[in-house]
Amino acid sequence: MIEGEVNNFIMVWMVAAASFCYSHAVGKLVTNGGKARLVALFPAIVLLFLLPLRLTSAHLGAPSTFLLGWLSTFKLLLFAFHKGPLSSNPPLSLPYFLILASFPITFQHLKDPNPQTIPDPHNNKTRQRYRLGLMAILSACLLPLYGEKQDSFYPVFTLLLISLHMYVSMELVFGLASAAVTKLLHIKLDPHFDKPYLSTSLQDFWGRRWNIMVNRVLHPTVYDPVVRVSSHVVGRKWAPLPAVMATFAVSGLMHELVFYSFKREKPNSLERWEPSWDSLCFFLIHGACLTMEIGVKKKLGGRWRVPKAVSLPLTVAFVVSTGLWLFVPALARCGAFVKGKRESLAVVDYVRTLALT
Repeated sequence: MIEGEVNNFIMVWMVAAASFCYSHAVGKLVTNGGKARLVALFPAIVLLFLLPLRLTSAHLGAPSTFLLGWLSTFKLLLFAFHKGPLSSNPPLSLPYFLILASFPITFQHLKDPNPQTIPDPHNNKTRQRYRLGLMAILSACLLPLYGEKQDSFYPVFTLLLISLHMYVSMELVFGLASAAVTKLLHIKLDPHFDKPYLSTSLQDFWGRRWNIMVNRVLHPTVYDPVVRVSSHVVGRKWAPLPAVMATFAVSGLMHELVFYSFKREKPNSLERWEPSWDSLCFFLIHGACLTMEIGVKKKLGGRWRVPKAVSLPLTVAFVVSTGLWLFVPALARCGAFVKGKRESLAVVDYVRTLALT
C-alpha cells in the first residue's frame, strides 16, 4: 500500500515536471501571450488537473491536488496570457520556472530571474529555528486528537484544537520548505502567512495575512477579470464587490475539489462526488461579509474607523467561529483527520518493520 502510493507519487511529479518543461518551452516558442499560447498549453493544463487522481492518500494525494490540480493549473492559465508568477522579463530560467510552477512560493524580487542572496541577520535565523521547533512540538502534541479518543473531549474544544493543529502544520510545512529553498537556491522567499491572528478586518485577513500565495494566484485569475467586466455594469468604484464574491466562490469550489481527494480510495477512479458544500458556504459567507465591509468602507470614505482593540478580537472570533461551524466539520466528514492519522501510523509501522529486518 505505502510503496504503491509512493511510486505513484513519484510518477505523478515526474510527469508534472515534464509538463512544466514543455510549458517553459512553449513560453519561449510562443512569445506573445494569448490564444495561441493557451492552445499550446491546454494539454499540460488538463494533464496537471487529472494527475492527482493517481493518488489516494491524505498526505500525498490532497497536497498534490492543491498544488497541481489547483495552483499549477491556474499559474499556467495566467502564463498563457503572459501574466502571473511564471511570467517575467527576461523569462525565468528552467529551474526557477519548475520551482515556481510546482510550489506555492514567490520570490521577493520576481523581476530578477536570478535573485541574489539576501543575507538574514543571525538573530532572525535563530528566531526562525525556535519558531519552527515550537511549531513541530505543537503539531506532535496535537496529533493524538485524530483518533478514537477524541470523543472524550468537548466537540467544540476538539474542533478548536484541530483548527490550531491545521494552522500550525501549514506554518511548519511552509516554513521548512521556505528554509530549504532559501538554503539550496540562495534566494529570499515571500512568507505564506503574516500573523493572521493579528488581523483587524476580513480584508486584512484575506488580503494581506492568510495564505498569501493563493491570494496572489486568485487575484489575477478571477478578481481582475471580473473587475474589468463589472466596471462596465456597475462602474469602477463598485466593480470590486462582485469580483470579491466571484473570487471566494472559485476558492470554495477548489477547496471542495481538495476535499474530494480526501474521500477517494481507489487510484484513477472517478468515484461519485458527494460534496457537502460546507466549504463553499464558508467561503461564500466570508465573501459576502467582506463585500459588505468593502462597501461600507467605500461609503464612509475612511471617515470612521473601528478601534483596533475592538476590530481585532471581532475579526478573529468571526474567522474561528465560522471555521468551526463549516470548514473543519467538512474536513472531518470527508475523513481527512482519521485517514491522516491512519496513514501516519502505517508509515511508523512500515519504518519499524524495515528497521527490524
